[in-house]
Amino acid sequence: MKKVKWGVLSTAKIGREKVIPAMQKSRWCDISAIASRSLAQARAVAAAMGIPKAYGSYEELFADPEIEAIYNPLPNDLHVPMTLAAARAGKHVLCEKPFAMNANEAAEVREMAGQVHIMEGFMVRFHPQWLRAREIVRSGALGELRAMQVFFSYFNRQPDNIRNRLEVGGGALYDIGCYAIVAGRFLFESEPLRVVALMDRDPEFQTDRTVTAMLDFGAGRRLDFTVSTQTVPYQRVQVIGTRQRLELEIPFNAPLGGATRIFVDDASAPGGASAITETLAPCDMYSLQGDAFSQVVRGEIPLPYGVEDAILNMRVIDALFKSGRSECWEDV
Repeated sequence: MKKVKWGVLSTAKIGREKVIPAMQKSRWCDISAIASRSLAQARAVAAAMGIPKAYGSYEELFADPEIEAIYNPLPNDLHVPMTLAAARAGKHVLCEKPFAMNANEAAEVREMAGQVHIMEGFMVRFHPQWLRAREIVRSGALGELRAMQVFFSYFNRQPDNIRNRLEVGGGALYDIGCYAIVAGRFLFESEPLRVVALMDRDPEFQTDRTVTAMLDFGAGRRLDFTVSTQTVPYQRVQVIGTRQRLELEIPFNAPLGGATRIFVDDASAPGGASAITETLAPCDMYSLQGDAFSQVVRGEIPLPYGVEDAILNMRVIDALFKSGRSECWEDV
């Protein structure tokens, strides 16, 4: 096994605090370089994190012949431009979510999809608790899957935070609503037909700070979710079947290197007293994601989620924004 040599675009917080440390511990990843528009910043982070190379521009990183794959955690408005630039330089790209600002922009990446591997970075899809939840759904243990309920929130009103800057793709739907959408697509294993959304915008930032939505997957199946950037931090996923329900306790920010729990309840006793708890072994989903993409690069496994999957997710986000304006159901 030869580890894949990775380069990181920017010194973004998610990279420094979560993704880079996880990939440095993984079996298939070698974080070999980091680039920033500030060479001093790149060198400081590289020194602190033990990364061999630091570059003062993204173009220098793309030009490094040793780098095979790029991790792109830039602000949302730079996801497609820099992913395309990296891909055109012959690099495989793992791009943070959301993949683009809209589906048409995401579709621009199709030109490189057959030449290098490109994947949207939804690390949750590699977490054992999500894989186990889908296994339980597929087994029929829940009966017919009818509904999902998702809540995901945090509180952030920092004016300089990119999540509160409309022009770079801030707001609740882009930042965390995308996880709710992926949860529905992952467990229903189909695409929503139509959506409706109610949005509340921050009067100062104009970003969507709270979004409540319903996604109709057809055949009586629906996903309801609420996401917010200005409420108490909380998250939960409920998966409701005709015989049992399944609950993911910490679905999105699962403790890195920690265990997680799934609850399956047939409601034979009130208040969740009849729930059976299944504990999943400790893991780091960012390590698992990095290893999976690196194995794709090495030809060990097929690409599990490509550009077309990212476009489909963006189509749902586009329809939700449209519904937020029209206050009507909108087709996906």
